[in-house]
Amino acid sequence: MTVESAPDRAALRSWLPGYLALAAIWGSSFLFIKIGVRELHPLHLTLYRVGAGALTLLILLVALRDRLPREPRVWAHLVVTGGIGVALPFTLFGYGGERVESMLSGIWNATTPLVVLPMAVLVFRTERITAARAVGLGLGFLGVLVVLGVWQGAGGSHFVGQLMCFGAAACYGVVIPYQKKFVAGRSYSGLALSAAQLLMALALLTIVTPFVAGVPPMPTALSGSVLASMVALGALGTGLAFLIHFRNIRVAGASTAATVTYVIPVFAVLAGALVLDERLTWHQPVGAVVVLLGVAVTQGLIGPRRRPRAVALPTSAAGTSASAAGVPATADQELLPAHATSRSAGQALTTRSAGTPQRAARSQPNRCQSS
Repeated sequence: MTVESAPDRAALRSWLPGYLALAAIWGSSFLFIKIGVRELHPLHLTLYRVGAGALTLLILLVALRDRLPREPRVWAHLVVTGGIGVALPFTLFGYGGERVESMLSGIWNATTPLVVLPMAVLVFRTERITAARAVGLGLGFLGVLVVLGVWQGAGGSHFVGQLMCFGAAACYGVVIPYQKKFVAGRSYSGLALSAAQLLMALALLTIVTPFVAGVPPMPTALSGSVLASMVALGALGTGLAFLIHFRNIRVAGASTAATVTYVIPVFAVLAGALVLDERLTWHQPVGAVVVLLGVAVTQGLIGPRRRPRAVALPTSAAGTSASAAGVPATADQELLPAHATSRSAGQALTTRSAGTPQRAARSQPNRCQSS
């Protein structure tokens, strides 16, 4: 795998509007969740948004003449990623959205990389820990404690809602290294894997939702704002965002495109403040800065970094492609869970089904995703 060359100024100028649009789409997802749970049970909201997202990606598959995976083993792994990486975190963000500000949900989504690294090192053994990464993890989790405001004491609906949002981000942190170990490197495009993952999540939600939350209401019984939120979460946050993200990777490179993770919380805070008139207490944005600083250290963006080495890849490895979206193939293709929107933060050729980003570089496994 050769080292990415820096994009030229002309490429960056053409890429910047799409970059900001993607951050705005994924950052505003938490606003749409907050609006959706006003009338919908979190599971019903997740069911509808996953259904809209799956339909959008299936239409893209047909339009781009791509096809779904055919190997039963791949589908078996996608059952796991669809459950842990889509259905569960989407629902947890919905439950959290009932209790906390949408802007705070966006901040918690940025903690995903802090879970990815220890899971990749200790459980899936796809990465190695270094002193710099250990310092970054410690700094990041210090930021988590600051966001929580632990000196104020635990308990209460707001505190529980924050833990639910952190649990959603942790789901992404578990599923990203799982995908790297069991799904990465397949000969299917990121679009095909994302669509299949959403279909598996939709199947699981269809079975579970009636038993937990009852039969979902008909869309005609919902207000216009809630309907618009569902469409935005599913079709816009998955379909349009998918295409923008892949274009950003093609124009600016995977590493540059992945930095959208750091901008998503900014748009989440702006959307919550401007649309819902939400406000944060002083320690929450301060903690968010500390979290992002820790994430940057774990990913080698701050502090000493090792000089990357070019590695020759066999033709078969380089053939793992996202050709349906016109994206150059990479050896370490991964599927990033939806939102994440998180989300979802610096691994290339993977997509966040509803807002959040997808990533792939073995040396930097834990960059980003949004709900």
